[in-house]
Amino acid sequence: MAVDPTADPHYAKRWLILAVIGVAQFTIFLDTTVVNIALPSAQADLGFGDGDRQWVVTAYALAFGSLLLLGGRVVDLIGAKRSLMISIVGFGIMSVLGGAANGFAMLVTARALQGAFAALVAPAALSFLLTVFTDPKERVKAFGVYGALGSGGLALGLLLGGALTDWLDWRWCLYVNVFFTAAVFVGAMLTMQNRQAEHRPDKLDLPGTVTASVGLFCLAYGLSNADDGEWGSADVWGLLVAGGVLLVAFVLFELRIRTPLLPMRIVLHRNRGSAYLGMFLLGIGLFVQFLFLTYYLQLILDFSAIESGLAFLPMIVGIAIGATTIPPVLEPKLGSRVLIPGGLVLAAVGSFWLGQLSVDSSYAGGILAPIFIAGVGFGLVVSLGAAVATVGVEPQDAGAASALVNTVQQVGGSIGTALLSTLAITAADNFVEGKPPTPQLAAEASVESYTTAFFWGAVVFLAGAVICGLLFDRHVTAQPDAELGEAAPVPGM
Repeated sequence: MAVDPTADPHYAKRWLILAVIGVAQFTIFLDTTVVNIALPSAQADLGFGDGDRQWVVTAYALAFGSLLLLGGRVVDLIGAKRSLMISIVGFGIMSVLGGAANGFAMLVTARALQGAFAALVAPAALSFLLTVFTDPKERVKAFGVYGALGSGGLALGLLLGGALTDWLDWRWCLYVNVFFTAAVFVGAMLTMQNRQAEHRPDKLDLPGTVTASVGLFCLAYGLSNADDGEWGSADVWGLLVAGGVLLVAFVLFELRIRTPLLPMRIVLHRNRGSAYLGMFLLGIGLFVQFLFLTYYLQLILDFSAIESGLAFLPMIVGIAIGATTIPPVLEPKLGSRVLIPGGLVLAAVGSFWLGQLSVDSSYAGGILAPIFIAGVGFGLVVSLGAAVATVGVEPQDAGAASALVNTVQQVGGSIGTALLSTLAITAADNFVEGKPPTPQLAAEASVESYTTAFFWGAVVFLAGAVICGLLFDRHVTAQPDAELGEAAPVPGM
């Protein structure tokens, strides 16, 4: 049956609701990168060592990625508005705690708790997007805005982090979240009503929760420990084995339990599973571009914090175009089967181009064009991937399906950062081997490590384009059926 818009109390306010959940999405993805540029200042202020500083970023991503599935099921249980309002308040409080940190332990604890609350914000926001926008054309536009704000938050985090660090203090990179979270809380209170799925599970899947959350944490933590290139240590392979065993156990539990944390029907759907895979592979290369390009700008081109942030503006523009301008025009004509792999190809082109950088490259000649091209690709994949991955999901599964959209990106980012950092470090070590140390050699070795990461990131993007192009069937769509208000059935994977 078609959905009657007048029967939905949210319909008249749907664009205001999009603004509210867009700010929520922007905020939690902003915090993935906003502290990157501020790390040197925070390190000097709090006095922690070089080996510890990565955990200011990693603690957030680990908690975010490993708890997203649990957050999705909590949304199904207690409702999206209630989940959003509770989690956004918690996120704001943890931001204040981190900004007031008097030491490394307090800062990292606050960042981990930020990630935990973000793991509830994300599925709550996306769950509203799924249920409020039922018109096919409006739904594509809404997902485009949502995807642009998420991906743009990653890039704008670098710009905002640089500005706040240069003009105020590194602590404002965390305090600034109070303004965003307050806007989301008030907006949710004024525009939303709490609704729970009619056939929601009556309790949480505790075995699935433990095995999925701890398994993902072990996997990401183990890979993070390999960032020095040492894969043979027990804190790397031991955690990877433990994570693999726990994730296998998770799948077995989900296939047998009556109220699973992640119903396997969500990912076994052919097109939906392919979309999740595409976003996972995008995450592997996306996070690394932000990380190593920041290093290149500051260490090789000698950009300041604010200049480094401004340097990402072409990528932000590209993301906005790829997420909001192209899909409504081309998706009805070409379909997601063409546009999602096409977005991955554009990301690969930009990454390959960055792989040609040298110590003598300029920003205008070597960076501006490729990051714009890559940005268009990122926007296409994130917006259309999220739409395809969630179209036609049963209402009682909306929270879990929404959570998985962000889970695959965060887990992909953690895996990509660890793997490609290892390759980058190995490339730098091989480059300097047997050569007398000089400042010029150190700079050239650093660039060799960055370009190695960009090259292998491009390989991952291309592999994703090929795999998704083969897996998507010709009926794949980012839009619900125009008449039925739901996705047309497609063969399972």
